[in-house]
This record gives sequence, C-alpha cells and structure tokens, in this order.
Amino acid sequence: MAAGHAFYTERSLAVYDVAILGFFSRIAWRCPSSVILAHYDAHITSNHLDVGVGTGFFVDRCRHPPGDPRVGLMDANEACLAVAAHRLCRYDPELFAADILQPIDLDAPGFDSVGLNYVLHCLPGTIGSKAVVFDHLKAAANPGAVVFGATLLHGGVSRNWLARRVMARNNAHGVFSNTEDDLAGLTQALSMHLDDPTVECTGCVALFSGRFRGGRTEGAPNRDSKGESLIDDERTTRTP
Repeated sequence: MAAGHAFYTERSLAVYDVAILGFFSRIAWRCPSSVILAHYDAHITSNHLDVGVGTGFFVDRCRHPPGDPRVGLMDANEACLAVAAHRLCRYDPELFAADILQPIDLDAPGFDSVGLNYVLHCLPGTIGSKAVVFDHLKAAANPGAVVFGATLLHGGVSRNWLARRVMARNNAHGVFSNTEDDLAGLTQALSMHLDDPTVECTGCVALFSGRFRGGRTEGAPNRDSKGESLIDDERTTRTP
C-alpha cells in the first residue's frame, strides 16, 4: 500500500476530523471544512459514490436530496472503509475496495455523482498523469454523472508558512505527492478528461467539478487485463 494510503490507520482516523478537517484546513490550507461541505451540498445526488472516504465526514454532514439515498464508498484502505461505513451505517453503504490508479469495473449499478475529496494530492505522479483516475472512475458512473472534489495545490495558489512546511514534510514522507500539482495543470487535466469543468480556489485548496464524458458499460466483467478480480467481492456487498 502506498504511503498516502498507509497513513490512514485507526489511530490517525480517530483524530482526523479535529486535526485535519479542523485545524489544518482552517489555519494551514485556509479553506474551512464548511467550504467543502457547501461544495458537497451543491453537487451530491441521491445516487452517490465517495472515493477516498477518510472518516466519511462530508457524506455524513452534507445535505442529501430528499428520499432514500444510495451511497457507495470506495477506498484502497480498509481502515477508512470500516470507519466511514460505521459512521454512515444509516445509509447502508455499499463498500468497494479499489485502487483508482488501476482500471476498475464495478459489479453494481452506476452512480450519478462521484466525490473525490482530498485524494489527488495524495496520489503519486504529476497532476496530468494522476488525472487518469477520471477515466477509471467513469466505469463506476452513469453517463453524464457529475464528479467533484477538492485537492491541495503546490503552485499557482497562495500558501502560507505553515502550509509550505506541512506540505514539504508530507511530501518528504510520501503522504502527499503534490510538488508538481499547480492550478494551470489541474485546469488543463480537467478540461482533457471532463465536460463542463470548473475550478475555484480557496486558500491553497482547489475545488473542482465536471461531468464524465460517457459512462460505464453495463454488464462489463469485473476483471483486469489478467483476468483477476479488481474488487474484493466480500466488501462490495451492502453492509447490514
């Protein structure tokens, strides 16, 4: 498991909301969690997949459309899936263990919205190369589904002293991989992979949205090029 995924253990997740979404979001990133929560409120649908789930904070706190929403949770880290699933148990979430840097194909109906919050800056590679995740996630989305999220940028935005220090430390330890992520590169990557892309910055956080070009092919086998399962079958079933 990559360092960006391995950082999230039961111990770190226990303080994540207070430390990361509270202190660092407001003081270092200068983007309070209320800003991202409003981004969720504006884009989430009643048929939503959240990717890189953390503790499930935003799906828990946002305003869902009326009715009985369908919620899917996708992450490569089982600790995150377990914590978020417990928090969101009232929605009976569907769980998917998957590495979004690899092709995915869910053995489940497609989703109408996909949240990708605070994920891109943890993925290895340049912003252009890691944007392949939008093509991979299209396999889990219905045609024209909205994708939205937020990511920390290294260039093209204003970073205070604390943000620079924390990013440098996290990049050195492999928790972040965003030294080459800048606003121009993100804007270009979104335009290449999505329709109707938007980017707005608050502090050093870029909040983005767009729509998938096309969508999943229903009934496609849930296998990679070697014929091996891409999803842990035990975790894709709905939880009680």
